[in-house]
Amino acid sequence: MSGSLQVQKQQEQRDLETHFESSYHRSSLSSVSCHSYASHVSSKGVKTTRKKQEKKLSTLSKKDKRPRLAVDKEDEVIGYVVPVFRSSHLATQELMETQEELKEEGVGYVVMRNLFSRDTDYQLRVEKKTHSRSIRESADRLRLGKKIQEKQEFQKKMNPDSLTHPPEFTVKPRGQTVWEGKSVTLHCTVAGWPKPRVAWYKNNVLIDAKAHSKKYTTESNYNIHSLEIKKCDFSDTAEYRISALNVKGESSAFASIIVKRFKDEEVTERPHGYSPEYGVTFRTSIIDKFGVAFGREGETMSLGCTVVIYPTVKRYQPEVLWYRDGVLLTPSKWVHMHWSGDRATLTLVHLNKEDEGLYTLRINTKSGFDSHSAYVFVRDADVEAEGVPVAPLDVRCHDANKDYVVVTWTQPAVEGSSSILGYFIDRCEVGMQHWVQCNDTPVKYARFPVTGLIEGRSYIFRVRAINKAGVSHSSRVSDTVVAMDPSDRARLRAGPSAPWTGMIKFTEEDPTVGVVPGAPTDLAVTEATKSYVVLSWKPPVQRGHEGVMYYVEKCLVGTETWQRVNTGMPVKSPRFALFDLAEGKSYNFRVRSCNSAGVGEPSEETEATTVGDKLDLPSAPGSIVAIRNTSTSVVVTWGVSKEVRNLRYYIEVSVVGSNAWVPCNNKPVKGSRFVCHGLNTDDNCVFRVKAVNAAGYSTYSTESEACVVKPSIEVPSPPSAVTLLERVRDYMVVGWKAPAKTGGADIRGYYLDYRIVKGNVKSKWHEINLKAVTDTTYKVENLKENTFYEFQVRAVNQAGISKGSVPSAAFECKEWTVAVPGPARGLHVLEVRKDSMVLLWEPPTFNGRSPVTGYYVDIKEEKGRWRSIQERSTKNTYLKICGLKEGVSYQLRVHAKNIVGVGGPSQTLGPVVAQTRPGTNEIVVDVDDNGVISMIFECSEMAEGSQFVWSKNYKALTDTSRLTIETVGGKSRAIFNDPSLVDLGTYSCVVSNTDGVSASYTLTEEGLKRLLEISHEHQYPIIPFTSEMAIELQEKGRVRFWTQVAKFTANCQVEYVFNDNIITQGKKYTMNFDKSTGIIEMFMDSLEVTDEGTFTFNLVDGKATGRTSLVLIGAEFAEIQKKSEFERAEWVRKQGPHFVEYLSFEVTPECDVYLKCKVGNIRPGTERVWIKDGIEIEEGDEDAQKIGVAEGVLSFNIGKLVIKSEKEEKKKPAKPAAEEPPRKPKLSKKDAGVYEVELRDERGKDKTLLNLTDAGYQAVLNEMFRVIANSSSELKVESTEHGIILYTNVVYYTEELRVNWLQKDSKISHSDRVQCGVTGEQLWLKIKEPTEKDKGKYAIDIFDGSAGVKRVLELTGQVWEEAYAEFQRLKAAAIAERNRARVVGGLPDVVTIQEGKSLNLTGNVWGDPVPEVSWTKNDKELLPDEHYTLKFEHGKFASITIAAVTTTDSGKYALVVKNKYGKEAGKFTVSVYIPEDEAEKKD
Repeated sequence: MSGSLQVQKQQEQRDLETHFESSYHRSSLSSVSCHSYASHVSSKGVKTTRKKQEKKLSTLSKKDKRPRLAVDKEDEVIGYVVPVFRSSHLATQELMETQEELKEEGVGYVVMRNLFSRDTDYQLRVEKKTHSRSIRESADRLRLGKKIQEKQEFQKKMNPDSLTHPPEFTVKPRGQTVWEGKSVTLHCTVAGWPKPRVAWYKNNVLIDAKAHSKKYTTESNYNIHSLEIKKCDFSDTAEYRISALNVKGESSAFASIIVKRFKDEEVTERPHGYSPEYGVTFRTSIIDKFGVAFGREGETMSLGCTVVIYPTVKRYQPEVLWYRDGVLLTPSKWVHMHWSGDRATLTLVHLNKEDEGLYTLRINTKSGFDSHSAYVFVRDADVEAEGVPVAPLDVRCHDANKDYVVVTWTQPAVEGSSSILGYFIDRCEVGMQHWVQCNDTPVKYARFPVTGLIEGRSYIFRVRAINKAGVSHSSRVSDTVVAMDPSDRARLRAGPSAPWTGMIKFTEEDPTVGVVPGAPTDLAVTEATKSYVVLSWKPPVQRGHEGVMYYVEKCLVGTETWQRVNTGMPVKSPRFALFDLAEGKSYNFRVRSCNSAGVGEPSEETEATTVGDKLDLPSAPGSIVAIRNTSTSVVVTWGVSKEVRNLRYYIEVSVVGSNAWVPCNNKPVKGSRFVCHGLNTDDNCVFRVKAVNAAGYSTYSTESEACVVKPSIEVPSPPSAVTLLERVRDYMVVGWKAPAKTGGADIRGYYLDYRIVKGNVKSKWHEINLKAVTDTTYKVENLKENTFYEFQVRAVNQAGISKGSVPSAAFECKEWTVAVPGPARGLHVLEVRKDSMVLLWEPPTFNGRSPVTGYYVDIKEEKGRWRSIQERSTKNTYLKICGLKEGVSYQLRVHAKNIVGVGGPSQTLGPVVAQTRPGTNEIVVDVDDNGVISMIFECSEMAEGSQFVWSKNYKALTDTSRLTIETVGGKSRAIFNDPSLVDLGTYSCVVSNTDGVSASYTLTEEGLKRLLEISHEHQYPIIPFTSEMAIELQEKGRVRFWTQVAKFTANCQVEYVFNDNIITQGKKYTMNFDKSTGIIEMFMDSLEVTDEGTFTFNLVDGKATGRTSLVLIGAEFAEIQKKSEFERAEWVRKQGPHFVEYLSFEVTPECDVYLKCKVGNIRPGTERVWIKDGIEIEEGDEDAQKIGVAEGVLSFNIGKLVIKSEKEEKKKPAKPAAEEPPRKPKLSKKDAGVYEVELRDERGKDKTLLNLTDAGYQAVLNEMFRVIANSSSELKVESTEHGIILYTNVVYYTEELRVNWLQKDSKISHSDRVQCGVTGEQLWLKIKEPTEKDKGKYAIDIFDGSAGVKRVLELTGQVWEEAYAEFQRLKAAAIAERNRARVVGGLPDVVTIQEGKSLNLTGNVWGDPVPEVSWTKNDKELLPDEHYTLKFEHGKFASITIAAVTTTDSGKYALVVKNKYGKEAGKFTVSVYIPEDEAEKKD
């Protein structure tokens, strides 16, 4: 028991040092500290003499004045705990100490238990055992074994490491779905030692079951924990978490609860918005909103909003929709939409009046939607001629058929200098550029049937208005319409149907062929105006497989004569428009169907139709009322026109006295209310309205009464957050927040009401104050003690009294006994930016037992937990909160503290979104030319009655001697009268009657010091220099000292000083000050030894001064002097013939080497001498012909220099043509040498030299190598009968050029199979009999004088396959050509022989294998006989012998040889002649 008492004393000692904690925290500690040991002891039968005391909430010690972190659920206060970021180690240490006590208690229990169970001594006896005794001994042995086991367990428990282990959920809670109004319970089992503490959370917010006992019930028995949620509603749909914690660690388990509602029940509130799919509730904020916009026809306009969706879920994108006048927009050529992930943009391309309207952006998320709307106005484009109407709008096509369509449009707002006479309709076939006018006579009616269309073609339409002054611009073209049957159009819109799976049967008989169509049905007059009449009907039922066309007939009422209207061309559509009818006459109409079989019977005739307009002009709108709205808009309402439907309205405005009417809208609107934007503030305007329908315009309404364009005043919104600030036995102090919207006027005061609450019964509301109170707190007196009261507040301004605020909670009127102060009040924020904001508040009404000594500020992000901002309290009633996240919503609250402790939290302020509004200005600190320091703040959102309110440290300025305030328009200036350390602090400026326009500037000691320095500079200015003094050498070695002044006046004077002595203009010095450029110059013809020192320019310009110096001494002076002398010598040299550019070499792209130099000041008599190696090249020398002169440039082509050995070669006889002469090198060792050029005449001489020996010669070669290497072409492949050749072409080749061939980055060595070489300008690599091993990457590395140029070829893949295939083909062709059979010689072309002689011819034959030989005569094969003897000997010689030739043997003979590689014929002609004497005998 001593151990238990010691533990209890330690616990009591800690209770005295316990900080403020939540009720949940206290109950958890007490339950762990007392219940665990008591239950453990009671389960084993051990009695305790006293119970442990439960913890109590003790007062805060004086040593501990740190802020406390509040834990809440749904913004309701529970208590205070130690902030995690400062004192989490204290809470952890306390938890570990408590659980160590539990371990000690458990160990003590085991020790006490075993003290009473020690084994007794046994005596060994031998006796006879009975059955009952044996059973008893067996039981004793079992009991002994049990004791041994318990002893082992005890030993294990004596080791704390084996005793403790972290929490573990053996049974986790399961998610459930329930109906609204039902209860649900979550169960789980947790194991762990020491026994873990558990806590339940809803969406990461701690659940305090004791504070909300009607909603939640928690139980914890035998490590089984449960949470019961009673009467579930939509707000209970959330993710629930149970957290278990001990000294070994923490573990959590999750479960989701989804609450459903019956479908037949009406949802009175917006759903909670929880998204089970993502496990969060999305909250959408639209910022940086687009406002009312104005554009002009033809321009491009973009509307955009920044959208903040919290929380951010990866790969989740909301649905972004745009609407115009409630109609969903889709992307088109006129409308472009873009969503970047955080900004939605709508771009209207080439604005037209159809684009005018109310635009709405809607953001749909899984938790709901948010939207923003604003009106877009589109003004008319400038007209071509004054007085003509503006273009019509909203051209549409209706009732399209095969050759017919109805075009409608809307009349424009401005008719011009005279009324509109009518409209012209134009059509254009899609894909064409030619517009065709559809009507010759202007149409007054805003609807026109267009006929004569070609079936299957697409058309667009436009409309033009005409009045006496001329024709308007064309309207925007209509959407494309196709001339086709409506049923075909419906099938196309429906898309492809299911594939045909039936069977088609063909028969020889087709009874529908040649059928005359029947009569059309349902003939009716759909439109009748004085310009045209439109008929419609249905096709006949009987019409065969052919297409049907129609004839329309008319008959004047009172006659029996029917006249066919469209005799020349029947119509294809079941629609037809008749023109040129007599106005006022009545007609009957009928229709006939026709096809190739003939014309059918007529349809039933229509009733008599009188030609005239059926649609009347609208009457004038009713009375019009103009109401103030904003500083640039007015709300206009009017009475609608009577007895006419489908009306729309145009509104016009005129400034009183101007007699000029301007349209407010260029697209007619429906309804009887419109907001006219774009007006000038303070203008006195009148308005009028006219109605419009298809028939035309109405007359104007009467003018409204004059209305001044100013913001309207309305009743303010209700106050909010009514809270209790102090209470005594007979009175309470109530506080509230000012209305969010003041209604455009200052709040004049507040009225309070109260009612008594007894249980669930509430009395009627009673007034508290008859006179409005101006503060946001009020002391309600004469109340009854121990009675519950509810309060509500109303605000009043010039327009009236607002609605009542939301009733407060029921407050009990009894004296507060707490010692801590009450909550702070009057929380509001200023200077809201994307990463910071300033929170201000007022001290609490109730200070507690001692004065307030400081404040703590708590902040909470959306779905986050409350956390303290500062570690130490602040005595100020304001705090700047930094480090915020842009676009995130924050809630704020304040705790007041005194010596006793920290009081309760104030009413929560927020949510406030951290964002910088567009157009936000900051306070700018300015120092003017006179050194006056001031702070400037500008506001572009000034409203009526707005004022600039300056404060220091967020308190009203009382000492006017320190600051002078000047305000002009939207700009206010706070001027420091005598700035000093007294003025340090934070200065803020708030603009009243705006949406929180404010800014601040903190003047620090360092900042004040800098401002005073700038002020001194402005009072005592220094002339600035664009550049400091510099020195420059000019022609003839002249020295120029110069500088440039950045800012000066015409009165600026310059003083020139050398070594503290003033110098003036004279023979040695020349000065100049060009005030147009600010350049100050001083010239000296040369620098002498006495000129070493310091040169200075002193400037004086009123009270401003300036000084710039240049020090020229020592080595720097010597260098400048040397350069000056050199420049003078150069000037002297250039007085005669000289070299502008000295001799150098150049290698042309053709690899010709030129020596060049540029000369100047040359006369015709100037001598130009070229010298090589000290020997002058004379004019008669052949080499002198290579010297060239062009535009002051001397050149010498050494690549074409003729040397003696070459001259001798030319004298030798020419070689045969088959032998190619050796290439003459463009540069060789013989060209190396020292080249000189001299210029001389009577004015002087100049000389230049170029050494082309050794390094110079190598430099020329390197440049030539560079040209050659860069001229190389890409590697190419060529196949031959011997193998594959890789080659590249260069512009020139010399033997001194290093070329390496590489395969797979390794150098290729020369061999019999792989050879490289040069032919002309071609560098090649030959691969004989290539194999697979020769595949790979090949490169040629050509030395370019420094590194090398590589050309690479991948001889793999398709390149290899094609090259290798071509090699095989050529190789086979070469073998065939080499071994084919052929006649190689021995046969003449012509043989002439005398008749009677014998002819013997032998031909040489070649072929492998040995060819077959045959002889032909006149293409017929000869066979050996007595006349023809044919022989083939040794496989090489073929002979033919013709014995005793006759004239019949004359002819064309051929020796034909043939083998498997080919065939060839050696042809010859044999001519047999008869001698003259023999011929005479025959005759």
